[in-house]
Amino acid sequence: MRRHLITGHYGPGDRNRMPLGDGEIETRLDLVAGERSLGHGIGRALADLSRLGVFPSEMGVDVLVLAAHVHAADTRVSRDSESQDGWTRELRLIVPVSDPDRWRTAALTFERLLNFLTGDHWSLGFRARPGRFARVAPTPPARLIGPQFDDLALFSGGLDSLIGAIDALEAGRTPLLISHAGEGATSDAQGTIFDALKAHYRGRSFERLRLWMAFPDGFIRGSAGENTTRGRSFLFFALGVFAGTGLERAFTLKVPENGLIAVNVPLDPLRLGALSTRTTHPFYIARWNDALGTLGISGRIENPYWDRTKGEMAEECANPALLRRLTPASLSCASKGRWQGLGTQHCGYCLPCLIRRASLLKGFRPDRDPTIYTVPDLAAHALDTRQSEGVQVRSFQLAIERLRARPGLVSLST
Repeated sequence: MRRHLITGHYGPGDRNRMPLGDGEIETRLDLVAGERSLGHGIGRALADLSRLGVFPSEMGVDVLVLAAHVHAADTRVSRDSESQDGWTRELRLIVPVSDPDRWRTAALTFERLLNFLTGDHWSLGFRARPGRFARVAPTPPARLIGPQFDDLALFSGGLDSLIGAIDALEAGRTPLLISHAGEGATSDAQGTIFDALKAHYRGRSFERLRLWMAFPDGFIRGSAGENTTRGRSFLFFALGVFAGTGLERAFTLKVPENGLIAVNVPLDPLRLGALSTRTTHPFYIARWNDALGTLGISGRIENPYWDRTKGEMAEECANPALLRRLTPASLSCASKGRWQGLGTQHCGYCLPCLIRRASLLKGFRPDRDPTIYTVPDLAAHALDTRQSEGVQVRSFQLAIERLRARPGLVSLST
């Protein structure tokens, strides 16, 4: 096992050095590209928001800079080679920020939510930015009317975020949709759906902020990359908070996610702990809200669909005809059938696909589910539970049998 320290630096003139802990390996994260522009997509996001009349605060920039450190550690430090148990990593970050004293008061809350989210041991430290970079956010112009957006929501390209966007637009809201551009098919799905929404709601002034952030192979010396990406929602939430600080009023960042996936109840013993993703778990969101309050950021993160299943979300969508038309473009699959050269096709047997199939069977009845699945009919033949196409189905069968035998278990997860 090797412990890792990632230290952020504002340009080559920022030579601040931190003492290393026992057995700790340091990696420098350079935050500035060129003379003054912020790298890793942050400067581009600031420019894109400025064009929309949105000017994030210095604290908002700090949140996204912290997320860059987290994303670098989460995606570049290998669990296989860098942990003692094949999973748990020891990660320390030193982040240059605009107000280190205030950030230090929030450090324990951020450590707690990151430990919960990824299953690692995180330690966070904060120091002042160099004087030359005391201000990095653009200064808002003097104006009588603030930004036009009255809604702020994550937009992943999945079915739930599609329903959230349709519901907001049908309610007459003007949302700023927040996207993290991941691998190609996900980005394609986001773009296709957004363009279709713009065409349908012609003349409406809603927009989208899209961030691309990735760190190269070899960024961490001696470590392979890591693809479990348990911390991905930290970057997604941080991007939304970053944008929200520029709305010039208290904001609510909506996280459209059905309650079953949000809680992610373990279907079998192998899913306990961090092996079950917690990207939108209520505990995780609550700790984010604690941290925002400590930082003095006037905003909250909420999941408006926490008490609904995916099927109920589909059934109650404010524009069911539009949802049916755009559903094939949305992307839910975790097994990434598209990695096999199948485009945006869903595998049909991973956990998100199984929940999607069941929800659309309920939400679109009597119409059929228009999604194309690699395995089109789960009942057509016996599924081998030793292979990926049968593992998740078997997990659901085990969970159903447990609930039949002990109905009282339901109350433990609600």
